[in-house]
Amino acid sequence: MISGSTRGLGPRDRAQLRRLLLWQVAFGVAAIVLASPFGDTALKSAAIGAGVCLLANWVFALRVFRRYRAQAPTELALRIYSAEIIKIVLILGLFGLAFATLADLNLPALLSTYFAVQVLPALFASRPTQ
Repeated sequence: MISGSTRGLGPRDRAQLRRLLLWQVAFGVAAIVLASPFGDTALKSAAIGAGVCLLANWVFALRVFRRYRAQAPTELALRIYSAEIIKIVLILGLFGLAFATLADLNLPALLSTYFAVQVLPALFASRPTQ
């Protein structure tokens, strides 16, 4: 899945990255399921919030964690900054597109799902495995 694009990482880094992205997917699915009893608008908004977050984080991870030379730390720092800019532009663009094309978005569902998928998985993925 992401192993081909992360060959520059060590096995431990790759495992932690994979764990973080999988936790984000799990939290996204859970948030969408939790939003479903509140109607189609909340469900659609939660799905958009989770999808935007997941897509932006995957793009960031694929851009930052591709093979690099350890002798060029400046190149890596530039890659991180450019990936963060791309991530922010992607998030703003996708949210803008959603608001421009969909009339009935539930803002609390959209933003709380985005926040949950972005922040909460980091608490679980950073824990060492037994």
